[in-house]
Amino acid sequence: MPRTSRKKSISGFYHVIIRGVGRQLIFEDREDRYFFIKILEKYSLETAVTVVCYCLMENHVHILVCDHDEGLSRLMQKVCVSYSGYFNKKYDRTGHLFQNRFISENIEDARYLLIAFRYILNNPVKAGLGNADSYEWNSFNAYGDRTGFVDTAPVERYFASVEEYRRYIMAVNSDRCLEYDGYGHDDDWVEEQIRELLGIAQGMVLKDYTKQRRDRAIAVLRSAGLTIKQIERHTGISRGIIQRVKR
Repeated sequence: MPRTSRKKSISGFYHVIIRGVGRQLIFEDREDRYFFIKILEKYSLETAVTVVCYCLMENHVHILVCDHDEGLSRLMQKVCVSYSGYFNKKYDRTGHLFQNRFISENIEDARYLLIAFRYILNNPVKAGLGNADSYEWNSFNAYGDRTGFVDTAPVERYFASVEEYRRYIMAVNSDRCLEYDGYGHDDDWVEEQIRELLGIAQGMVLKDYTKQRRDRAIAVLRSAGLTIKQIERHTGISRGIIQRVKR
């Protein structure tokens, strides 16, 4: 069945989510997050899509953008292709990293623009990772800053001061926007993959295998696209051993 085209937002504003396939972690360390922000900056400038705010979680990303020239799809394609290539090379991984296309919702009025803006910045609160103003991987502190690529001008008109902005974002709320039910680690998904691929109850069983049988099992997992870190975390087998096994 052909993909349906996205409905164009009259206002130009969109709330966008990209997510790891099967809730897979898409960030393993700080370097990964820095790289993602770097290419988001690069390609948002290249496609003339304004990033109003963003929040990097563990297995998905929220972005609020303004796009009047239909550059959103190009932006997300460039970001996803570039980051997938980086991630797969770094972690010696193959296969898709992101779940299908990005998902998005149109934002057509000022009230919902502010709600979506607050909702995105508060994602760490919902996931139990900290407050919006102290979370390192959102753009909370980009408000009013003209030196970076994030442009908060579209929402600044609704606040009389930085203090009013902070009070609004930090206020207790029940905001609900484009939801992603995928918080937390990818543990369940990885264990499910191991069970299906190897026909075993849990990954830790591999430690009891003979070397030859163990290495064959590791090769199967790596060929299926699991990262070295995922295999290490779910089997208890050291990184060095996993790295030596060829797919």
